[in-house]
Amino acid sequence: MVRYELNFQELDPEAKMGLTPQKYTAVSAIWTFFLGLLFTGVFYGAMYPLHARHKWQMVDMFFHGGVENRSTIPYFTMFLTCWCLAFLFVKWRKLAAQRKALSLVFTPPDSRFVITRLIAGPLVNQLHQRVYQSEKFMLFWRIECALNELDNLGHVSEVSAVMNDLAENDANLVESSYTLTKGLIWAIPVLGFIGTVLGLSQAVGGFGSVVSSGADLETLKDALSGVTSGLGTAFETTLIALVAALIVQLLMTLLMRKEEEFLDECSTYCYANVTSKLKIFGENETDNLSSVSAGLLDGNISVTGGLGAAMDTPDGTAEKK
Repeated sequence: MVRYELNFQELDPEAKMGLTPQKYTAVSAIWTFFLGLLFTGVFYGAMYPLHARHKWQMVDMFFHGGVENRSTIPYFTMFLTCWCLAFLFVKWRKLAAQRKALSLVFTPPDSRFVITRLIAGPLVNQLHQRVYQSEKFMLFWRIECALNELDNLGHVSEVSAVMNDLAENDANLVESSYTLTKGLIWAIPVLGFIGTVLGLSQAVGGFGSVVSSGADLETLKDALSGVTSGLGTAFETTLIALVAALIVQLLMTLLMRKEEEFLDECSTYCYANVTSKLKIFGENETDNLSSVSAGLLDGNISVTGGLGAAMDTPDGTAEKK
């Protein structure tokens, strides 16, 4: 059985669940929808024993009914919140899986090591031998595309251009992957306002019916006190929604910052391991390195040893034994 240094199927949370993984750190909306339902059930399952005692208003306001005749809006608010939390949790785990790629030493740290057109193909093959489904790692896909460009065209200048284009595409992908969460964060306060409007309409409507019936002063006082208590209950839905949206927004901001740091680290890694090691050889030097490339393809010599031996000789030719 082949042993890989990094295995995407063992690292990505969606792949481990047997699902089709989304690209890089993008998350499946359908899977997180059901995961959000699970989180919502766990939340209300933990809160219900406290609600059954009817001692804490901060707990009761998450449930409908009661003497206050609360609406069902908090259920929907908490579901959207838990959906966001599920989305961010899975995205956080996918980011952790992608960051594992940074721990892999792709090229030897020896300053004499260089990448040429002849070495590009063997490096890609070696990457496939060390990493399972390397193309699903953002970092390795950048490197593989750049080396394939070098192998096919042989233009060193094109490699940097490919790296920059892929870095820009990855940044756009990361930004667009938060579209769902941003939409849900917008919807959560709106639900809270809807709940408040419903509560206000009920409270004011009840007081209006008392006034229209021509009740006496004491009845009006009782009705007015009911209106004020009803207003307090109505604003509970807005309170829940605003606090929930604030928590989700803060968590999303922290995660976005982590992803931005990861993108910067990927660019630094690519420069240190690929771009800075690119070199154009003359025709004779390229011929001299052909034996090293053949050794890499056959697996008879290592990248470090082969190139190190080649660079030790005055003309860059590996000594034949």
